[in-house]
Order: sequence, then structure tokens, then C-alpha cells
Amino acid sequence: MLYRFRSPAGADVVMLGDAAEVLLRLLGREPAAQGLFQIADLPALVQRLEQAVADDDAQFQRAVDAAQAAGEPAPRRSGVSLRQRAWPLRELMLHSQREGADVVWGV
Repeated sequence: MLYRFRSPAGADVVMLGDAAEVLLRLLGREPAAQGLFQIADLPALVQRLEQAVADDDAQFQRAVDAAQAAGEPAPRRSGVSLRQRAWPLRELMLHSQREGADVVWGV
């Protein structure tokens, strides 16, 4: 399943279902066939995304530091990072915020 996030303020952001559902839950929303991020909520939602990405980056950096301290090779990220998945949606939200537009999604 694909999720498509849309706003008149920017290009659509399309994500596979699993990745989109993770982000929706991080944003405090239950995955659904359709939904809406209202303009008034966008600043807080962007902040939640940025905090989740910062936490994920910090957790990975702690793993790298621990491996280096133990004389082991640094771990590699498997797959796509949360930052890579979240940033297109974050950018759409920021553009929407500047333009005063809601972000909607659908499958």
C-alpha cells in the first residue's frame, strides 16, 4: 500500500505503507486510509518529527561510540534511516506552514 501526502504548497510525498505508518504513529496519528494535518498543528508536528530524527541519530551515534570504545567495527545502518524517511514529509509540512495550507494524506 502507498500513502500519498498532499498539499497545494509543494509536491506530493509518496511512501510505502510501513514507512508512512511509522511516521504517522510518531506524529500521534493512527494510520488510516485518509487524514489531515491542519495548518495550526504543523509547527508542533514538525517539531515532533525533528525530535524523533534527533533521537534516532543520537541512538545510532551511541552505538557507534560503544563499538569504537570496545575496539569493534562501527555498526552500519541497515536500510533507510528515519531521517531519510521523515525529511520529505517535514519539508512538505514546512512549505505548507509558510503557505498557510493543510496537508492531507490518502492511500
